[in-house]
Amino acid sequence: MSTQKDLPMTTDDAVAVSTEEHKLADFDRTTSRWGRITMLVGLLLSLGAPLYLVFSGVVDVTATQVWMAFAAVAGTFFIVWIVEPLTFFPILGPAAMYQAFMIGNIANKLLPAAMIAQTNIGAKPGTKRAELAAVLAICGAAMVHLISLAIFVGLLGTWLISVIPADIITITRTYILPSVLGAVLMQAIVSMKQPRATVIALLVAAVTTFVVVPAMPSLALASTAIVVIVTAALSWLLRDKNSQRPAELATFE
Repeated sequence: MSTQKDLPMTTDDAVAVSTEEHKLADFDRTTSRWGRITMLVGLLLSLGAPLYLVFSGVVDVTATQVWMAFAAVAGTFFIVWIVEPLTFFPILGPAAMYQAFMIGNIANKLLPAAMIAQTNIGAKPGTKRAELAAVLAICGAAMVHLISLAIFVGLLGTWLISVIPADIITITRTYILPSVLGAVLMQAIVSMKQPRATVIALLVAAVTTFVVVPAMPSLALASTAIVVIVTAALSWLLRDKNSQRPAELATFE
């Protein structure tokens, strides 16, 4: 007996699929166009005030000092500028990437929100379904962030600082980042469900942190890039070559 999956696609089904693909393509074009526009506007606004202060003569800063400051920042964060887009894109997708880099706090807020949303609906990273889930999750995370900032910082911030003991504030500042990143790491492990890649990543990170960097301190700034590149290479070389090839990731399902 033939099942519904074995039945040939009807004309109505073909039209529905074509309409869906057209809508998704239109979504990609729209988000790409407005994403680039909003990113450029944000860049101009963020640079507008400093450029005005430099060129108007209000602040006595020479071009040499500006380029030296830029070189100092670039030397520290250049690796991050490359690694972050490469590591975030497979999970977020193009539309959510524009949102994420406009909002900020990607690793500790937006990425976990996107991963949790994708996990809850069973969307595989790289699919259109996962991309749309990431877009909506980032919208929700941004709304929660703005509302919480308005309440706990704008309205109650000064009062909360005055009533919380100084020791607790110190402990919070010390452990808040490791706790957030630890939660993000566990969420990534649970949602991705790739034990082989997880073990490789943990081993490479441990060797880099406790062996490579102490032996060659000059590699400390590049340690994140080293871990990402080596983990990706080893995960590909040591992958299960007998596993079934994944389905086309461009589809909605």
